[in-house]
Amino acid sequence: MSYMEPIPLPAPVHYELILQLLERQTMTAVSKDSNLRNQVNQLIITLRKAAVQQKHLEEICQFSSVNVDHRWSINHCQNKSVKPYE
Repeated sequence: MSYMEPIPLPAPVHYELILQLLERQTMTAVSKDSNLRNQVNQLIITLRKAAVQQKHLEEICQFSSVNVDHRWSINHCQNKSVKPYE
C-alpha cells in the first residue's frame, strides 16, 4: 500500500457550532413562519446527515490506515511549496 497524506476534514466541532446556532437562535427567530421553520429544519437535517457521513468516512479511513487531519480553518496548514498569489 502506498503512503497517503492525511485527509483534511472539518473538525467535528464545526458541525456542532452550526447546528447549535440553527437550533437555538435561527429556529427561534423563524418560529412564527412555518415555511421558514421548515426550511431551517431541512437545513438542520442536512447538516446532521453530513456529520454522520463524515464520521462514516473517518471510520473507513481508520480501517484503511489512512490518517485524517481535522482542520480548524482553511488556513490551518498550507503547502509550503506553494506561495500565495503566485
